[in-house]
Amino acid sequence: MTVRHCSLPPQPAPAYPPGLAAERLGALAGGRRLWVNGTVLHYCFFDGGTAGSEIAVPGAARTRWVPWGGAKEQQDVVRECFAEWQGLGTGLTFTEVRDRTEAELRIGFQPGDGCWSAVGREALRVGAHERTMNFGWDLTAPGERATALHQIGHALGMLHEHQSPHAGIHWDDESVYAELAGHPHHWSRERTYHNVLRKLAPEEANGAVWDPQSIMQDGFPPGLILEPEQYRGGVHPPGALSPADKDFVLRRYPPADPPRPPPLVPFRSVPLGLGAGEQADFRIDPPETRDYTVGTFGDADRVLVLFEERDGEPRFLAGQDDGGTPRDATVAARLVKGRRYYVRVRLYCAWGPGETAVMCW
Repeated sequence: MTVRHCSLPPQPAPAYPPGLAAERLGALAGGRRLWVNGTVLHYCFFDGGTAGSEIAVPGAARTRWVPWGGAKEQQDVVRECFAEWQGLGTGLTFTEVRDRTEAELRIGFQPGDGCWSAVGREALRVGAHERTMNFGWDLTAPGERATALHQIGHALGMLHEHQSPHAGIHWDDESVYAELAGHPHHWSRERTYHNVLRKLAPEEANGAVWDPQSIMQDGFPPGLILEPEQYRGGVHPPGALSPADKDFVLRRYPPADPPRPPPLVPFRSVPLGLGAGEQADFRIDPPETRDYTVGTFGDADRVLVLFEERDGEPRFLAGQDDGGTPRDATVAARLVKGRRYYVRVRLYCAWGPGETAVMCW
């Protein structure tokens, strides 16, 4: 069976001001991809032939237009894989919608464009009519269900396990470049380096040890790895969620507790008391309809997100990430009496001596 590889699109590194402490930079690198817990991630599929794009024809100096739509059989594999991740009991929820402007995750099935996904919150930077995920080969073929599980792992904020600095892999670089330059990938050296040979920073890795059984570990044929010796014959992950994969999502997105968060009353600040990577949730029941501001206080790096409850589920309304900046996170929105809103604050790290708090006014 041909070994196929995930091709993540390169993303520009965030521009943080010089002089940030290593602790802050590490916390930002490890947390900036993550959604706030309790988020309902809406996904949709491109269908029909109206949406598509031009792709290069391998070996020819021309392109061809290929639609993004996929057959129901392909979509069903992805639905089943969303359900498998959901079945772990995480604090995230996946809901399928038909309106692409309502979806954080927009999925195409364009042959010839490989398999890839935006990583975590990177999806929010993608235009509302563009894909955040693509499947470029048949997911119903034997063993290819793992591809859908893998891409959803990226959407949750996971990166490639074979790029972990804890793996200790010594590649035969030129053999890797040659392998992926050929059929069926036709990758450039830059793409191969970005998706295989480049080592992640320790803070970016999915875990503190290498997990060769991870769904985020690509398979590799013999002849590409020099060390560790036991992997000279290749890496052959089972194509299922490993215990470490499950631990990753359950630690980052634990089951929502309590189900009814405490109120955030206007003009009354609430201390957060969070540790690195922890989150606090609140609800707002506006006493009157007007423009409100929700903001954090204190020397810390945080993500602040405001949701409005619609049809029984929280829908994104506004948010701000103050990570790496001296400012506090604030969002402004018109809140309507009789409706319910939720505020979620996830802490990267606190870097000052005082307490951190949240308030609406």
